[in-house]
This record gives sequence, structure tokens and C-alpha cells, in this order.
Amino acid sequence: MEKKPIYSTPSMKIANDEGIYKLLLVGIILGVIGVFLRFAGDSDMLSLISWVILFVGAAFCFKGVFKILGA
Repeated sequence: MEKKPIYSTPSMKIANDEGIYKLLLVGIILGVIGVFLRFAGDSDMLSLISWVILFVGAAFCFKGVFKILGA
């Protein structure tokens, strides 16, 4: 009896795609930058920019996670 590898199903191959993890890494880095900028300055414009960067990073992370879950 031949043992089937754990990563042989199509959904596991899609979930282990390198591009998804690169997307998550970019999202996490953007999130960390956004959080840092939230506490780094005290101007309204910097606060607005930091919120935008933070939400863009969070959107990238959500997109990566939902790609994994949808696989």
C-alpha cells in the first residue's frame, strides 16, 4: 500500500503557494509601519497617512488569509 503525500491535494498546493506568503509578509510589514507611525508623530496628516498604511496592510493580510482558506 502506497502512502499518499500530505501535500498532494490541489487545495494544499494552492494554500502552500509562495505568493500568498509574500502577500502576507508585505501586509505585516505595512501594518507594523502603520502602527509605528501612529505613535511616532503628532500631526493630523501623519496620523491620517498612518491609518491608511495600517488599513492597506490589514487588507493585504486579509486577502492572503482568505486565499488560503478558499483553497
